[in-house]
Amino acid sequence: MRRVVVVGAGIIGLLCAYEVRRRGAAVTLIDKGRPGAGCSWANNGWVVPSFSAPLPAPGLVRTSLAWMLRPASPLYIRPRPDPDLVRWLWAFRRRCNPRDYEAGLRAVADANRRTLDLFDGLRSDGVEFEIHRSRALFLFLTRPAREAVLEDLERLTAHGYPGPQRIDAAEVREMLPQVRPEVLGGILAPEERHVRPETLVAGLIGRLRAMGVEIREGIEALGLLRRGDSVTALRTSREDIEGDQFLLAAGAWSAALGRRLGLCLPIQAGKGYSITIADPGMELPGPVYLDEARVAISPFTGALRIGGTMELSGVNTTLDPRRLDAIRAGACRYLHRWPAGSAEEEWVGMRPLTPDGLPVIGRIPAYDNLYVATGHGMYGVTLAPATAAALAALTSGDPPPFDIAPFRPERFHQSKPTGSAATRRRTIDG
Repeated sequence: MRRVVVVGAGIIGLLCAYEVRRRGAAVTLIDKGRPGAGCSWANNGWVVPSFSAPLPAPGLVRTSLAWMLRPASPLYIRPRPDPDLVRWLWAFRRRCNPRDYEAGLRAVADANRRTLDLFDGLRSDGVEFEIHRSRALFLFLTRPAREAVLEDLERLTAHGYPGPQRIDAAEVREMLPQVRPEVLGGILAPEERHVRPETLVAGLIGRLRAMGVEIREGIEALGLLRRGDSVTALRTSREDIEGDQFLLAAGAWSAALGRRLGLCLPIQAGKGYSITIADPGMELPGPVYLDEARVAISPFTGALRIGGTMELSGVNTTLDPRRLDAIRAGACRYLHRWPAGSAEEEWVGMRPLTPDGLPVIGRIPAYDNLYVATGHGMYGVTLAPATAAALAALTSGDPPPFDIAPFRPERFHQSKPTGSAATRRRTIDG
């Protein structure tokens, strides 16, 4: 039986392990911490195929300059002497143009075509999790912001997505009496969903164990053992784990892990924050996005989760209260009051960001049997099932269900393995 080792047990790694196991392989899944406890745990859980635009966008550089040095802004970049960050920011800046934006949107829209069906398939296969099928409502304080989002959503109709519905201020207030008079209107995206991600993680872990997947936590990947161009084992903090194929899905830790393995993965950690309010005194008809504030609100059973912000401050889980204050202030620009509840839970997680805003999906060219799935940014939950389906197909020798050319690792420079093809056993360590 084919043996596949998956490094990283966030939502991407969990779903990749699930799809690979469904194709008959024996799977070992390892994580340096507790499975699913990182960025996958308390995000907003939006499943938004029609919200497929990449992060680098025309005009974003100009907007970001006004934000980036203010800790309470939607985007904050902590100044630090980091050459990798400087290179990443320069590459990101070059992607903020109409051509790359349009190409990225097309690529993600293509990958997302089967997303809703794939989530339905998880439920049918016995993965238990909380999911809601309400329409997503986008709220705006300015007309230019609404027109920009409307243009993106209408552009996706050419890719088979349903058209958005524009609603005026009176219609918004009929749906949401809690909004302030400054809200001038909104947009409804008709076929979106949202999940409570911690329930999805728990459901997948339970299903994987029932399927016979070996899940090992508290194990750190340190290097690779190889013969020629093939990896033979993963060197870890405990032991060497042998396999026939290896998949790296380490999220925000992918860049550091890649360096240990001789790979170039230009990933920056984009920290996001959330506040989960138990027993809120406010009901919403569905998920709500407060556009100019970059704040999302997800209604769950017995709770509201309000999250947002993007912070580039390196790989760390330090919770900055100023960022949480920014979420509260942003929400109160649209709502008459902050939702009160019986308790609040604050959380921070690190999204893995690439400079072109697209995930990295595919085989590492320098190796015969080493694959990667990372860099999904804010769309990890949305893109996870499609990513997993693509990786399961690739590792089985089948064509992926969508065109992965825009996501291939070789678009970034890849380090070549050291040594000759005649080398019988070589270790690549950090």
